[in-house]
Amino acid sequence: MSPRQVRGPVLAVLLCSALAGCGSVTASAPAGAGASSSAPMTSSAAASSSVQAASSAPATPAASSAPAAVAAECARVNQATSVTVHRVIHLVEPTRAGALSKTQHNAALVQALFGQFCAAIRHPSAAKGLVHCPADFGISYTGTFYDGSRPLAKFVYSASGCQTVSLTADGTTRTTLMLGAASAAAPKLQADMAAVLEVPRLAIAQPVSASGATK
Repeated sequence: MSPRQVRGPVLAVLLCSALAGCGSVTASAPAGAGASSSAPMTSSAAASSSVQAASSAPATPAASSAPAAVAAECARVNQATSVTVHRVIHLVEPTRAGALSKTQHNAALVQALFGQFCAAIRHPSAAKGLVHCPADFGISYTGTFYDGSRPLAKFVYSASGCQTVSLTADGTTRTTLMLGAASAAAPKLQADMAAVLEVPRLAIAQPVSASGATK
């Protein structure tokens, strides 16, 4: 494989090297109903620091719908009244971003974010083979959507590197890379997450300081 042209500002390259480095992910097409797709991470010195990703194998048709349990909860998007979100940063040094945990009760913001997760898992990425990833700062978000006090679904959103989303309902989990169809189906995921957390969009996928509160 020939070296890829370096793009973007020099700072992005330095951050890529100093914090997490660029990498790649071995993608597999979504499994059948009731199963989750997997994406083990591997390192790659030739990966690009740009946000673009390239697959080394042709895509295959994706599953047409989410498992029944997840799909049933996604049908209740408009019933969601709150969401709890916790930011997790796997890298300690030199990252200085503080802990962030919030419960959002604005139903419009909650339902918009829930809808983006559901749209992504309904249109999972069909990427297979080696996919080159941008810098992975180890930032992910976990949380739960509620209808009043009743949990609707839990989620995990890996926001840096090759982004992934998982949605779990009634013990069934659906996971997809945010590439191709999934990315196109949920283009506002990052923006809606920022709105729920009340932080700048830039703070969602990069280790910059952002204040948050637990309510």
